[in-house]
Amino acid sequence: MGRSAAPKLRSDSRASGDGITSYSVLSQQGNPDIVLADFFAGCGGTARGFADVGIVPALAVEWDPDAAESYRRNFPATSVLERDIRSVSVKEIRSALPPKGGTIRLFAGCAPCQPFAGHRNGQSVKAPESSLLFEFLRFVGEFLPELVFIENVPGMQRSSDVLAEFVKEIQPFGYDCSGSIICSADYGVPQARKRFVLVASRLGKIELPRPIRGDGAPLRHLTVRDAIHDLPPVEAGCEHPELPDHRTMRLSLRNLQRIRATPEGGDRRDWPERLWPDCHRGQGINHTDAYGRLSWDRPAPTLTTRCISYSNGRYGHPEQDRALTVREAARLQTFPDHFEFAGGLTSQAKQIGNAVPVELARNVGRSLVDHAMIHA
Repeated sequence: MGRSAAPKLRSDSRASGDGITSYSVLSQQGNPDIVLADFFAGCGGTARGFADVGIVPALAVEWDPDAAESYRRNFPATSVLERDIRSVSVKEIRSALPPKGGTIRLFAGCAPCQPFAGHRNGQSVKAPESSLLFEFLRFVGEFLPELVFIENVPGMQRSSDVLAEFVKEIQPFGYDCSGSIICSADYGVPQARKRFVLVASRLGKIELPRPIRGDGAPLRHLTVRDAIHDLPPVEAGCEHPELPDHRTMRLSLRNLQRIRATPEGGDRRDWPERLWPDCHRGQGINHTDAYGRLSWDRPAPTLTTRCISYSNGRYGHPEQDRALTVREAARLQTFPDHFEFAGGLTSQAKQIGNAVPVELARNVGRSLVDHAMIHA
């Protein structure tokens, strides 16, 4: 596979002196006290969703400077290690975590998705970054947190050797695991974003939360209109003077002509041939999302790290002649408007595209809190 072997986990009943004895001390509100160690934390999408249901972000590990700064701005009480996880020691994690006491520990490990993103095309997972999941395993094995959460692209599940080895390593320590490919739209995200999600527990049998929206669920899917229709208009290359991060990238004259020739929900198939990019000539109807406009009354497609670039996906505004703003992209990832993003436009888009959607994290977090309540 071209990666380092998975580390062996400790097989005793303790993790480096941290007794795993008292799983659940209830808070004054009746919820269990759950503290989060957020590995590959990004800008804080997982933490924001978990915090909304009472889980306390205690520690974050993130190597990207802008993402780490975003995390600090939004979670000033959280200890942030701005480091590559491969250089972080067990001692540093132990020092940053609050004392075990009677709290429940939740470790989240949403490793970079690039090693698994191409697996759907039959590519083998050989990138060094695939070993990052086993760096996360190193800390799970040392501290034996009561709860574990993993989110990644669907290719992680298809890469059965990597995932199976991870599950095989943690199950002997009493972890019950539940994982599946889910659609974020089913969990309140206005985006058809498919992801692999795994939850694991040492408290008892655990299941992923059931969908709350879509076919067979009590509520309909949310749409682009639900997410961004109330935001004030801005022109390409401009920024709104009052709403933070409601700013968009410039468009060239040719791209302005292209987007003006594109109806809501349309794409380059609607253009006159003179507007076609040379790289798309002769490709038939392939890659139609590039240079596309969003549809008002459907969920958005998956937002990537280039989600504010008109030429890199179906990221054109449904009716305004521009690509999405940073704030619109953040809303489609269900970040609240008060959430701050550090860095320039490109960095902010990367942080948003890499993030776990807040509403997905909130729904998973609620199920974890309920699970801990049952087994308290």
